[in-house]
Amino acid sequence: MTYVVTEPCIGCRYTDCVAVCPVDCFHEGPNFLVIDPEECIDCALCVTECPVDAIHADDRLPAGQERFLEINARLSRQWPVITEPKAPPPDADAWVEVTDKLHALQEDTSPP
Repeated sequence: MTYVVTEPCIGCRYTDCVAVCPVDCFHEGPNFLVIDPEECIDCALCVTECPVDAIHADDRLPAGQERFLEINARLSRQWPVITEPKAPPPDADAWVEVTDKLHALQEDTSPP
């Protein structure tokens, strides 16, 4: 089992989860975080730290979030590891209640 960052993180990119990860399995993109499934040790510490409930076990993903298994695996190979919490994007709070935001996911590999 691994943990997966899902759609609610898009645009928010809060990094509370990064602070508690003992193995540095988070990777940072322009407006989203992902978990490297090869590095995740299934400790679940990050789950309760996420203020937007975006992190779920791969075998308990909310309906419609299954595609994020592939997205996390793929983007974790492209994006840099993040090991320290950072300030969220300036408009993060505006994204919290937005749904159906996969179209807004920025996959650009340039630094955030």
